[in-house]
Amino acid sequence: MDVKIKTFDVDMNVKNNGVEFEVRRPNGGEHLGDLILQKGHLVWCKGRTHRENGVRITWQRFIDWAENL
Repeated sequence: MDVKIKTFDVDMNVKNNGVEFEVRRPNGGEHLGDLILQKGHLVWCKGRTHRENGVRITWQRFIDWAENL
């Protein structure tokens, strides 16, 4: 996957707006979606979905899922 930070604030504390990653197929291919990391949760926005309509998951739920792989 090609993953690009769409916006980046040098202050590494994650703020309410979060950090947004653009995810594409390798070599600048198809745009798969955006991943937004925020203080309280993560949001996956498939394709061109707006952040308000994305799939939200809490950090704890993500951690539980990742640790049980």
